[in-house]
Amino acid sequence: MKPKKGFIEVLAGQQKHKEIEILYFPPEYSVKKSNSFAEISIPGLESPYLQYIKGNAGSITLEVFYDTYEEGTDVRELTDQLSNLMNIDPKLHAPPPLRFIWGMLSAEPFICVLESVTKRFTMFRSDGVPVRARLNITLKEYKMELNIRERTVESPDRSKAYITKQGDSLWLIAAEEYGDPTMWRAIAEANKIDNPRILETGKEIIIPPLE
Repeated sequence: MKPKKGFIEVLAGQQKHKEIEILYFPPEYSVKKSNSFAEISIPGLESPYLQYIKGNAGSITLEVFYDTYEEGTDVRELTDQLSNLMNIDPKLHAPPPLRFIWGMLSAEPFICVLESVTKRFTMFRSDGVPVRARLNITLKEYKMELNIRERTVESPDRSKAYITKQGDSLWLIAAEEYGDPTMWRAIAEANKIDNPRILETGKEIIIPPLE
């Protein structure tokens, strides 16, 4: 049976534009994505602020299947095409970046590198040559350019007035206006506030733009 195409495409290096083939599309795959946050303790609050630090690289894990029993050929000729994507490309001095094709939107493709491969050979010819294999692979997200969401992230571009209210602090105002309580010093400097713990209620202060 001829393998289907359109599983992984090599994006750079000596094998650029090559598509890695598999016999059957896997019935499922797992996608993992996580973020990193830091706890910022502020005096007078029962719990800390969670400050967004960064998004971590996503990953896709799945199992693929190869079978050359009918042809009687060595299945490693096919499986090695996949596992060799972990080798250093002479033109790149690193393993090549890949595009996971199956089931992904063309508007925002999953660009990745092959992080790990586990091969399991399950059938052999009488001479010991494997003819059937299952591979568990992990693809790690690889950043080549900013995505649409990252390109639209902006800071405030103009100063604005703010009237303080009871219970306000510079940390709270910075969290509300900038999304980051640690940026309170910009407000303090713009308004010549020496003690950030003491804010007069009903006073107009300036919220400066972030450079």
